[in-house]
Order: sequence, then C-alpha cells, then structure tokens
Amino acid sequence: MIHERILDETARGDGTMPRALTRADARYPARLAQIPDAPVTLHVRGALVDADALAVAIVGSRRATPYGLEVAETLAADLAARGVTIVSGLARGIDSAAHRGALRVGGRTLAVLGSGVDVIYPPENRELAALIAARGALLSQFAPGTPPLPQNFPTRNLVIAAMSLAVVVVEAAEKSGSLITARLAAELGHEVLAVPGRITAPESRGANRLIQDGAHVAMGWEDVVAVLPERWKAAVVSDRVLAAGLAAKDEADASNSSEVGPAGSRLLALLGEDPVDIDQVIERSGMGAGRVSAALLDLELEGRVRQIEGKRFVRVGRG
Repeated sequence: MIHERILDETARGDGTMPRALTRADARYPARLAQIPDAPVTLHVRGALVDADALAVAIVGSRRATPYGLEVAETLAADLAARGVTIVSGLARGIDSAAHRGALRVGGRTLAVLGSGVDVIYPPENRELAALIAARGALLSQFAPGTPPLPQNFPTRNLVIAAMSLAVVVVEAAEKSGSLITARLAAELGHEVLAVPGRITAPESRGANRLIQDGAHVAMGWEDVVAVLPERWKAAVVSDRVLAAGLAAKDEADASNSSEVGPAGSRLLALLGEDPVDIDQVIERSGMGAGRVSAALLDLELEGRVRQIEGKRFVRVGRG
C-alpha cells in the first residue's frame, strides 16, 4: 500500500524530517518573503521546489457539504494535473478535499499548519499529512511541538494567502477563517475567487457574499487560470500535453493490476451512496481500526470513496 511506504519513509527521515528555513535561505518561498510580516523562520516537513511558485490556495468550510467536497477535490485535481501546486490548511472539510484532489492526480500540494509541523491537527489527518510531506510539504511558522491553539490559525492564513497567486473559497459561512484568507489575499493584491452555492445554504453565504463584493466566480479550473498573471498562465500545462500524459498513464495502468486488494474490496462492499460512519465500517468489516483507516485513505486517493463531515464515507465512481 502506498501509505505504508510513505509512513515508513517518514519514520526513517527520508526527506520528511522537519527543518527550519530563514528568509535568507534560497528555499524560503520568494512570494512569502516579500511581505513585511513574513515569518522569520518557516519550518518545513517535506520539500519545496521551484514549481511551487505556480500555486493556488483552495480553502473553505470545515463543515462542508458533499457538493462542496466534490467541487474542492475536482477543482484541486484539475489544477494539480496541469502543474499548479495546491495550497491549503489541512483542516477538516474543504481543505482536506483539496489536498486529496491534488494527491489523487499525482500533483503537488502544500499544507500550512496552525501548529508545529510535527503536531497534526485534526488527528485523523495524520496519514494524509504523511502523504503531503512525501509529495509536497507541511509548513508552519510555529516551532515543532506547538499545539493547534485557536489564535494560530488566523496568523497561518496570511502564509496561505501570501504563497498563492490566487485564493479560491469553496463554501464558507459569513464568519469564517476562509474569508480572512480571502481578505488577506486581496490586501496583498492577489486574486480572489469563490465557488457559488445555494443562496439558502448557511455554508455558502460567505462565498456568495465574496462574489457579490467583486470576487471572481470559479466554476471550473479554467476560471482560476484565467485570472492568473500572464507569465503564470503560460506555465500551466496545456490540455494537449495533459491528454498525452493521461494517455500514457492509462496505458501504464492497463498493464498493471487494477485490483484494490482484499481490504479495499471488503470496504467497498460495505459502502454505498448513503454515508457510513467509520466506527460502523470498522465493526462491519471485522478489521482493525488502523487497517480500515489505511485502506480508506487508499480508496479516497483512487477516487473510489469520499469522506464527508463526521468521518463518514460514501462510495463513488466505479468502486
């Protein structure tokens, strides 16, 4: 299983042990370094690369609806497949969906934490965090060991906004940390977009208000790329190149087994369109909690199941 390999690498320290970058370090994100309030030290678990300069943040509600989760994951996957690094905050809901979308297509994603990079919050995202550290990076201005204190999160939102060319809000209540991120991005001169939602839905009022106040409407990856500066538009992978890459991937996949393994098959048989709580999945499967969590994460990254609020799961796609 992919997560087992990555977790083993993390334990050995193969590129995922925390290290500290100062603004004098060449790997310190250049866009972040330009703002007056940039962190003196940025703690990193994983790797930052030059390609991360083409970055877009996707943020939103922790209490996301199935619609919001699907939109965030799809939008992140579409952008990441075209070479855009997805930045978010590893929170429940929209943030986690955005990270998963990028990982699902083999793209890069950065998670900016409101705790130390060795303190994963929420705790159920530990395996997701390990994947991010292996294929991107976990970042924090807070020293290792720092707990996820409430006052840390508005501060980390500045880092998310500063590192990203644009911020996309997918579902947000009228008083939301995502709106803080959007406001900070606007103050920095970065683009702000929002995904429209039902006008009667509380979780969409903040995003809809952003649109009413002048934010760009995001209905797909094309809308996001359209507002990027010209030099960065040119850096986005074209559909022709993407199609060629996908064709090669499909051919490689066809030559390999598409089986999900006995654990994955057992879990897929237990899931359907109605959400099932993880405790019920564990009980019905007869497997241990760790094995179930690991298999579900693999299935999420393969696009076969989706996690929704309350640690519940539904089956999607071809299963």
